[in-house]
Amino acid sequence: MNAATPQPRPYATRATALVRIVLTAIAALVIGMVSPGHASAAPAVLGGGSGIVIGQHAACTLTTIGHDNAGRLVGLTAGHCTMRGMPVHAEHALTAGPIGVVVLVDVVHDYAVIVFDPERVTPLRSVGPMVIAGVGAPPQPGTIVCKNGRTSGYGCGVVWDQNESWFRNQVCSKPGDSGGPVTVGDRLVGMNVGHVGVTALGVTVFDVACQHPQVAVHDPAVATQIGTVFADIDRVGGPGAGFRPF
Repeated sequence: MNAATPQPRPYATRATALVRIVLTAIAALVIGMVSPGHASAAPAVLGGGSGIVIGQHAACTLTTIGHDNAGRLVGLTAGHCTMRGMPVHAEHALTAGPIGVVVLVDVVHDYAVIVFDPERVTPLRSVGPMVIAGVGAPPQPGTIVCKNGRTSGYGCGVVWDQNESWFRNQVCSKPGDSGGPVTVGDRLVGMNVGHVGVTALGVTVFDVACQHPQVAVHDPAVATQIGTVFADIDRVGGPGAGFRPF
């Protein structure tokens, strides 16, 4: 906060004017120390499963956070949540201002890379019950996977099927959960990108949105294979290449 120095009155002595100047400067310093501001805000605490707000309005979920081969603090989320150049805020600390920016969006594999300001973010390995300690192999059908999302929280379900770039699984997925991490144990294996109905011969035979993570009667979620995402980021190069979780 800038405070204008008061002009001494015509009959004020130099000493009186000096005292006023000093007192004004001290008051301005105190006000600046107690006033809210981005520079004095505490770092946002973020990990896989944390809520983020992109471009002031799109609420999605952070997949994971860590460092790339250049030492940058980077994170991932779903590509359909954002566009390149958009600012990123921590959902639980919006008044702290932007803490990162989206630097890469891929619409084919549906991922986005975020570069965070390391002075404004404290990375976490665990958010709620989920711990991400490394990257795992693609889950096979029948495997139990778990996901964390800013809307529906933590929940687990069985993998239905898979191909080289995605897998379907019986976890709860609601709007805002996009980008959420999918794990087997403490290994990151996928990125939640949404849910789909069950079709047969081109006809949707089952399309029930998830109402609660503990109620398994809902259509399956779709997750991108995280290995596919990392391979594509490495192919492109730049921010995110050589990613390793925090």
